[in-house]
This record gives sequence, C-alpha cells and structure tokens, in this order.
Amino acid sequence: MNALAGVSTSFGLASAAGLNAYLPLLIVALTARFTNLIQLRPPYDVLTSGWVIGILVVLLTIEVFVDKVPAVDSVNDVIQTFVRPLAGAVLFAANSNVISNMHPVLALVCGLLLAGGVHAAKATARPVVTASSGGLLNPLVSLGEDIVSAALTVLAILVPIVVMFFVLFCFGLFGWWYFRRKRGRELRADS
Repeated sequence: MNALAGVSTSFGLASAAGLNAYLPLLIVALTARFTNLIQLRPPYDVLTSGWVIGILVVLLTIEVFVDKVPAVDSVNDVIQTFVRPLAGAVLFAANSNVISNMHPVLALVCGLLLAGGVHAAKATARPVVTASSGGLLNPLVSLGEDIVSAALTVLAILVPIVVMFFVLFCFGLFGWWYFRRKRGRELRADS
C-alpha cells in the first residue's frame, strides 16, 4: 500500500468512526484478524483479540438500537462525543503505519479531528431532523448513518482513493449547508 492510499484509508476509517464508533472498529478488527487486507502493528493489533471483538459486537449492538430511539439518541450523541473521536484517532493511527514519516501523536490528532468533525456535523444536523419530523425520521437517519459508516469503512479498505474524494465532498457539502442555513437566520434576523 502506498502512502497516498494509506492516508486515504486512514481518512475514511476516521470519518466513518464519526458516524458510528464501533462499526469501523469491528470491521477493521475482523478484517485484520481474518484477511491480509489490513495488518495492525502493536499496540493496535489488540483489536484482533477475540475479547475485543466480542466487546465491540456488544457495544455496536447497544449503539445501533439506542441510536434509533428519539430523545435517547440525543443522550447517546452526548456520550459518543467522547467515544467517536477516540475511535477515529485509534483507527487513523492504527492504519497510518504505512506512512513512515508521520509521528504517532500527529496520526492520533488527525483521527481525533476527522472523527470529531464528522460527529459534530452529525450532532448539528440531527436536532434539525428531530425538530422537523417530530423524531419520526430519526430511526431512518440513524440507519442511513450506520450504512454510510459501514460502506465508508469497507471502501476505505478496498478503494481508499475514492473514499478521500467522498470525505472531502461531504465536508464541503456540509459546510455549504451550514453556512447557507446560518446566512438564512441572519437575513431573517435583519428583517
């Protein structure tokens, strides 16, 4: 794997963790344990432990169900504000071993910022969905987030360059939506 593919994979995995912390961790753990597509070096190879995989399955199951319940999903998002960026940091650093010049602390910070940014976007958009639908769309939006997280993780492993463009596109799209919404509020306030 060349350096650009390694960076792209790291970006994709960390971004996917911003939507669902445990799904990308579980996919990476299973992929590293049962295939040669990912090779985790110490200390990240602990993800391939049967105990860790079992714990990830339990945590993922809890998150998948809790995130579908309106109001409870908001509490979950507050808790996940700490978990998702940490998962992104671990995934970025675990995969960045192909980038020989990157300091491990820098890799952790990059993953933390990416997953934190995606989580912040999700946490900003989710209340809008809740308010506009009375919470009825929350389960569908949550399911969509889980599907995007899983697809982004798989694509980050198999075709990392595509993922880099997708992540940049999504950040750009969210930035456009956010600033458009902010400007609309400012215009209404001036009226």
